[in-house]
Amino acid sequence: MDKWVHDAVAKINADAHRSADTHLFKLHGLKLDGIDIYLKDESTHPTGSLKHRLARSLFLYALCNGKITEGTPVIEASSGSTAVSEAYFAQMIGVPFIAVVPKSTAHSKIELIRLYGGEPHYVGSAPEMHDAAVDLAGKLGGHFMDQFTYAERATDWRGNNNIAESIFEQMAFEPHPIPRMLVMSAGTGGTSATLGRYIRYKGHETGLTVVDPENSVFHDAYHSGDHSLTADCSSRIEGIGRPQVEHSFVPGVIDRMIKVPDAASVATMLWLEKLIGRKPGASTGTNLWGTLQIAAEMRGRGETGSIVSVMCDSGQRYLDTYYDPDWVSAHIGDLTPFSADLERWS
Repeated sequence: MDKWVHDAVAKINADAHRSADTHLFKLHGLKLDGIDIYLKDESTHPTGSLKHRLARSLFLYALCNGKITEGTPVIEASSGSTAVSEAYFAQMIGVPFIAVVPKSTAHSKIELIRLYGGEPHYVGSAPEMHDAAVDLAGKLGGHFMDQFTYAERATDWRGNNNIAESIFEQMAFEPHPIPRMLVMSAGTGGTSATLGRYIRYKGHETGLTVVDPENSVFHDAYHSGDHSLTADCSSRIEGIGRPQVEHSFVPGVIDRMIKVPDAASVATMLWLEKLIGRKPGASTGTNLWGTLQIAAEMRGRGETGSIVSVMCDSGQRYLDTYYDPDWVSAHIGDLTPFSADLERWS
């Protein structure tokens, strides 16, 4: 192996070894006798989101497949958490990083990318990002990371402290150590693929539910079997939902999908903030809304057990959007019916 590549892989592995695992915390004070809900808090990664795991895996995958060598520019089509996390690892190993982003991307996100030495490359709109990233990589002799294609194959789903292995290890001493259900939303689909594969690999009696926001085709594609479906609009819940079925979405490992209204996602996000005293992002609201629906069904059947979902990132990134009532009113709509429904749980 080339010495530079050897050293780059060693740096990334050392960073992972230095990092303590993310916490799995139990939600207390809920009116769910015999049903326990847990959230895997991925917001505590060095770059603040679940995408830290993905970025690490993508870099290791590219390095070990000979796609990144010394000085190779890395390009990604992302204006959100993936770009921030990839910029972090690019800076760590000393390669240039360029995030292809729409002109409408919030200044705060661009600053986070630049914090880790990355630079934006602007395009007119989100549908232009992929082709622009391919073109830019070709012109620069760089590597297009392409998270939506490689997310599911880059992650070691059998172990290596992936999110699934971590969840089951951390649940070991709980009253119901084998969850009845894991609940996860899909952006690339890579995390849900890892969870579903690991469940089957270990033979756990655990189901996998994937929750999907509005303006995303994953839910309809799952139920119809038509993976050519597309939408002409984008998800309003940042980080999840896609207008096309991505290569990393693996429906065969999913047991159930639930469509979640965007207003329910934001209402649940705000409700969770009151419950735990911390601001989660809106995709966490999507996850938790689906989790509560499953809990209600279990309670109706007289069942007990545990359900585990994911806190994807911190709400500090969304103070000028999901935590701004005027922005929510203009872009999401009335939260009142969903907020009222949530009160029955606490």
